[in-house]
Amino acid sequence: MKIATWNVNSIRARADRLEQWLLRSDVDVVAIQETKASDENFPWDLFEKNGYEVAHFGLNQWNGVAIASRVGLDDVERTFVDQPHFGKIEDEIHAEARAMAATCGGVRVWSLYVPNGRAIGDPHMPYKLQWLDVLKNHAIAWLQEDPEAQIALCGDWNIAPRDEDVWDIDLFRREGYTHVTDEERAAFHAFEEAGFIDVVRPYHPGPGTYTYWDYTQLRFPKKQGMRIDFVLASPALANRVSGALIDREERKGKGASDHAPVIVELD
Repeated sequence: MKIATWNVNSIRARADRLEQWLLRSDVDVVAIQETKASDENFPWDLFEKNGYEVAHFGLNQWNGVAIASRVGLDDVERTFVDQPHFGKIEDEIHAEARAMAATCGGVRVWSLYVPNGRAIGDPHMPYKLQWLDVLKNHAIAWLQEDPEAQIALCGDWNIAPRDEDVWDIDLFRREGYTHVTDEERAAFHAFEEAGFIDVVRPYHPGPGTYTYWDYTQLRFPKKQGMRIDFVLASPALANRVSGALIDREERKGKGASDHAPVIVELD
């Protein structure tokens, strides 16, 4: 069984590439972020004609998450309980479309698009940290309720948890960039302290192993990227992992997303 996560950065702009990638990668489940589509203009047929059930949560041209599966798609959940929101909203149903879950082949898969803190001192930074803290508390409770739970927290975390996860940590610190602050890293590591495991890093260790390259300043050909896309697995699920791939090839060529798909193989 293969589970993938991919920030596609607009699913309609990436529809042809996504379909070809589904055929090439042969994944069973894919958690998708930043669809930038409402439910009304989501390309449902793309998945259905290729044998996938799909659930999508999108409210407008911003954010948006989806889960596509050919091994079942049950107990779909939009947002997590008490998911924080930024600014005024009408009700909890209209919280930003950043999280959804479904049970696929016995695995509880979450597609997560963690808020971007934007800048140190920006109001979006405490929103990001609060968002992660509430999710972390749920994750702890899930494992306490069932230590053998099969859970995959998949997505674009907008955090580079180690210095080696950015191409120039000195530049990031000198310029005061986000994604590498102590507070953001502590929020990420809190999930690891709760028992969740980064199951891709053992197969792709070391500096220079990135999942995201900005479109500007030739970041991709210059190999100036960041590792910010992760699959954090519960202990029971981590024990089933037999391989992982950061599909860097999908970042190449015309019309690519600025993120690469990340794939985890399970026994």
